[in-house]
Amino acid sequence: MVAIAYSVAFDGIEARLVEVQAAVAPGLPAFNVVGLPDKAVSEARERIRAAFAAMAVAMPSKRVTVNLSPADLPKEGSHFDLPIALAILAALQVIPAEELATVVSLGELALDGRLVPVAGALPAAMAAAEEQRMLICPPACAAEAAWVGAVPVIAPQGLRQAVDHLTGRAPLAQAAPGSLRRPPPGPDMADVRGQERAKRAIEIAAAGRHHLLLVGPPGSGKSMLAARLPGLMPELTPAEALETSMIHSLAGMLVDGGISRQAPYRDPHHTASVAAIVGGGRGARPGEISLAHNGILFLDELPEFPRQVLETLRQPLETGEVVVARANAHVRYPCRFLLVAAANPCRCGHLADAGRACARAPRCGADYMGKLSGPLMDRFDLRIEVPPVAIADLGAPAQGEPGAAIAGRIAAARGRQAARFAAHPGLRVNADASGALLETIAEPDAEGRDLIGRAADRLGLSARGYHRILRTARTIADLDLSEHVRAPHLAEAIGYRIPFAMAA
Repeated sequence: MVAIAYSVAFDGIEARLVEVQAAVAPGLPAFNVVGLPDKAVSEARERIRAAFAAMAVAMPSKRVTVNLSPADLPKEGSHFDLPIALAILAALQVIPAEELATVVSLGELALDGRLVPVAGALPAAMAAAEEQRMLICPPACAAEAAWVGAVPVIAPQGLRQAVDHLTGRAPLAQAAPGSLRRPPPGPDMADVRGQERAKRAIEIAAAGRHHLLLVGPPGSGKSMLAARLPGLMPELTPAEALETSMIHSLAGMLVDGGISRQAPYRDPHHTASVAAIVGGGRGARPGEISLAHNGILFLDELPEFPRQVLETLRQPLETGEVVVARANAHVRYPCRFLLVAAANPCRCGHLADAGRACARAPRCGADYMGKLSGPLMDRFDLRIEVPPVAIADLGAPAQGEPGAAIAGRIAAARGRQAARFAAHPGLRVNADASGALLETIAEPDAEGRDLIGRAADRLGLSARGYHRILRTARTIADLDLSEHVRAPHLAEAIGYRIPFAMAA
């Protein structure tokens, strides 16, 4: 007899329906799984045997064949344990086969039959909703899956409870969605003394999602400024929160099934590999740039990152998505994020202080920052030198502007952009605007055109650099509540693009 259950295979953040076919036929006892399973799927045989024994069900002394269809789609992950077990039980007529036609299931089986949490419950629930099927998943995954709302989510403790529910002996109640997570308040921008230009750049970066590079000596407050950026970011829209949470679900990062509307903040160490930053490894998992989708990616000590890692950022920064290529698959993840990077001016960090600089100054500064290629530097809309903080200022009480006031201006600017791009699907902030659209929304006045023309000649701007200045000027105008981009807005935007050597 052949029985069919349903599960999903993950292709980026998309969950694709997989038909789990189980056949029990006469022949020498065997248990084979086919259909491009990975090692974790192949090992399901032993976990299922032990789970069956725990519930006093003997594997038949026959030939058991499980096919995962479509056969040309790679199947990865231990979440196929439960659907394979259910399909075999249906083939043994323990479960009515017609019941499985209305169910999508996923979950790893422990040896005693318990259901162990797996990653990807939220995308799986989305796929089940599209197919108008019920979802069965482990209890620890139920709260996140129930956020979809359009699909009933059942969360049995183990295989026996799943069988009892499907046979009608002990139906289970639907799971409830998890709570909306609200992280505790972070550090406030009011704590930062001085650094007014850097704080202004932080505000512009958050308002229009413009990439920001902070360069300054150790202890000048670069990391301190970046740590306060999440508190300035507007809440994610429901669509953004769901999209971001789907990526975090695939990475197994949704705690207690709670979804947060706070923009994610990721700060990987500079020893991180290409796979950790961009994505890849076993199962082509999402990397830090995708986990920072709709949020912030902070790279401290930027020149210390391997050059190969830095160069892989160039295309995702431009396109807002990354393709993780493998021999048998190409996995696509979204990665629209705000890149904030910090760097010392040289290896010793004291290039501007003649009394503390090393013997190789100023050559050491050029060599150190030379690790950053021109095309990568061209993608930073804002480049700020962060001066050292005077010791005398440390004893004075903090008198900076509260972060709530800054966040209010940023939210107002984001609101203006949302209204502007309402007729342009996929565009959310000024950083998303194409060159053609910029000619409409950021056309400068006559004085501004003369100013940016002279700046382009002096700075040798590329077409990308020219458009990035227009985008930044548009954001500055939004913060200024101006309908038009004027010369002062362009002058400020140009000031953030001046190379450090020219600024000195």
